[in-house]
Amino acid sequence: MVESEPKFYIPESFQVNYDVSSQFKMIWNVMKAPLIVPFLNACVYISLAMALMLFMERVYMGIVIVLIKLFWKKPEQRYNYEPLQDDEELGGSNFPVVLVQIPMFNEREVYKVSIGAACGLSWPTDRLVIQVLDDSTDPVVKQMVEMECQRWASKGINITYQIRENRVGYKAGALKEGLKRSYVKHCEYVVIFDADFSPPPDFLRRGIPFLVGNPELALVQGRWRFVNANECLLTRMQEMSLDYHFTVEQEVGSATHAFFGFNGTAGIWRIAAINEAGGWKDRTTVEDMDLAVRASLRGWKFLYLGDLQANSELPSTLRAFRFQQHRWSCGPANLFRKMAMDIIRNKKVKFWKKVYVIYSFFLVRKIVAHMVTFFFYCLVIPLTILVPEVYVPIWGAVYIPSIITILNSVGTPRSIHLLFYWILFENVMSLHRTKATLIGLLEYGRANEWVVTEKLGDSVNNNKLKSDAAAKKGHVKVQKKTRSKFMERLNLLELGFAVFLFFCGCYDYVHGKHNYFIYLFLQTLTFTIVGFGYVGTIV
Repeated sequence: MVESEPKFYIPESFQVNYDVSSQFKMIWNVMKAPLIVPFLNACVYISLAMALMLFMERVYMGIVIVLIKLFWKKPEQRYNYEPLQDDEELGGSNFPVVLVQIPMFNEREVYKVSIGAACGLSWPTDRLVIQVLDDSTDPVVKQMVEMECQRWASKGINITYQIRENRVGYKAGALKEGLKRSYVKHCEYVVIFDADFSPPPDFLRRGIPFLVGNPELALVQGRWRFVNANECLLTRMQEMSLDYHFTVEQEVGSATHAFFGFNGTAGIWRIAAINEAGGWKDRTTVEDMDLAVRASLRGWKFLYLGDLQANSELPSTLRAFRFQQHRWSCGPANLFRKMAMDIIRNKKVKFWKKVYVIYSFFLVRKIVAHMVTFFFYCLVIPLTILVPEVYVPIWGAVYIPSIITILNSVGTPRSIHLLFYWILFENVMSLHRTKATLIGLLEYGRANEWVVTEKLGDSVNNNKLKSDAAAKKGHVKVQKKTRSKFMERLNLLELGFAVFLFFCGCYDYVHGKHNYFIYLFLQTLTFTIVGFGYVGTIV
């Protein structure tokens, strides 16, 4: 009798799953060599080229800033500078008339900051015109701001409260309307302060003489200082990035080409230069940079003064910071799209200044810096782990970013111990900035979206003002905010990338040879923290 062979029965569901996985693996093997490997190799070469561009830019600025600190003359020696003196006989007639513009939008917590600081400026009262441009939509806030202006006016301060029927043009529209007022015609200079800025009393006395003695100067830009930098880890990260911007980028641009981007506040403009450049325009979300580029193309020069400082507040919530970064990333890219050919065709600007503006100022700093950080270090390198046939040289993956990071740390030496986490955080934010940059370049979707950065009143440490504001909101609103707090914090795109990086890290831990998993797991953790919106709560 012949024994029958034993039969094995495989569950149907297992067969389906096995067939799907085997088919996927077969498709992957078929496509990998002819398509995926060449595509990833091209991505690596492009990313390395962008990394080298950013590396050379950082090294160049590092060398120049060292030369400036060691050998450059101080601004008072490079420019005609004669302090304005009080004269008892002439009174204030030897002082030029200065307009102070303070644009606002529902600034309940901080409206007193800039108004009080502007009214406290050391300048002859009859030569100072303060203009509060209130675009608030909250009638309670509008009444509070108007009453504050009336309070200072009763003390003899020349302050005017201005409102508009609509918010056309946002900040640019408000500033443009303010300059149309009849009482502005006799003003020679205008200084702009955002609602959370608090300049020292001698701000005008230190900045205006440069404009008076040098008719070729259109702008004197002061530096921002951050009074709430120690509030949480999020503000510390911002301080590190912005300190490098002011300490290196603005200083280098001012010393080498007398050009840099106007920061939108804490700057003194010659009104004639604004008019000659075409005035304020609202075609992008960076009306300040737009005006600066147009004035520069007219031949005007700019001066940055690192010791002319004004206190300000950093966004202390991730939501506010993300909106701000979208505007700051999308706007320059959109402006580059609109003005690239105007810069190239311009006849008044020297060739090397055009190269600096197009290549260094716009292409490398405003576009490449965001894209290479995200595409190379958060996308391409993790993908090469799954495709070991693609080689990434160690100098591009490790050495160049390490040097760039060290060069970036010169702005804030006190935070050097946070450098590693700053790298991880900047990599996360590069996702948001790259998306905004592409929106600006393609002029798509949210290209002209303007969301005012939320201020919490930290710049004055006015706890009473915060308590009063909270009390006026009422219990119902507070409860509603608490109920939706988790959903407001949730950032699905960052969480999706955290899953992707975690998968790549696990694969590298099992099959990889370069030990990238250490970096990938740490980056996964940072993406997860930001994805759940808790970075602003870490002290």
